[in-house]
Amino acid sequence: MSHRLRLTALALGLGALAAIVFLTVSRSPEHVRDMVDGTGAWAPLVFIPLSAALSCAFFPGQLLAGASGLLFGTAVGTPISIVAATLAATAAFSISRHGGRAALDELSGPRIRLWQDRIERGGFLAVLYARIAPFSPFVMINYVSGLTRLRLSTFLAATVIGISPRAFAFTALGGHLDNLGSPEAIAAFIVLAVMAVGGGLLAWNGAGRPSPQAVWRALRRRRSRGAAGEAGP
Repeated sequence: MSHRLRLTALALGLGALAAIVFLTVSRSPEHVRDMVDGTGAWAPLVFIPLSAALSCAFFPGQLLAGASGLLFGTAVGTPISIVAATLAATAAFSISRHGGRAALDELSGPRIRLWQDRIERGGFLAVLYARIAPFSPFVMINYVSGLTRLRLSTFLAATVIGISPRAFAFTALGGHLDNLGSPEAIAAFIVLAVMAVGGGLLAWNGAGRPSPQAVWRALRRRRSRGAAGEAGP
């Protein structure tokens, strides 16, 4: 199979999988819960691979974490959500790595190689920043990372650290949909707010803009110069 055909087959296969899940699985945590509910003690072992498979098919991770909260509660559901998301990331990364990276290396031009080199140089921090950034596409990051030369161990370490706070937040919200004023739900909102601010600052710095500290120092220097000018003869 030619490299171009191999990449096309990978893209079409993922697109077909996403379309099937989109048309057959309701976009609600309650529906995912109902698919697992009733399996008793086997529920975590059923939920984790099911959640990972749905994530690889571009099912929203927030809803999967919410379903984990509905099924298991926050304390048990949070580690289950993290394990399921990590398994999904590993699977998507491996599919992309073995299904398309060699082909992309053969067909890529200077622009794509520059993009690959940038991710590889950033390594752990590049993936971590992408995980923390607000509205970052979890599944696309998994597949795109597999097309680079980034090591799986580095990718997974950054993934686990980056996704854990949001996994807790969405699991807690899923388990307290009927009581959003509960301490766990409030803690979840605080975590999401802190992640949004932190991710926004990282995106600001990553775009080559000055850090907030640098902006503050520049404003103070300008104010000091203005005060000195007014005090002069």
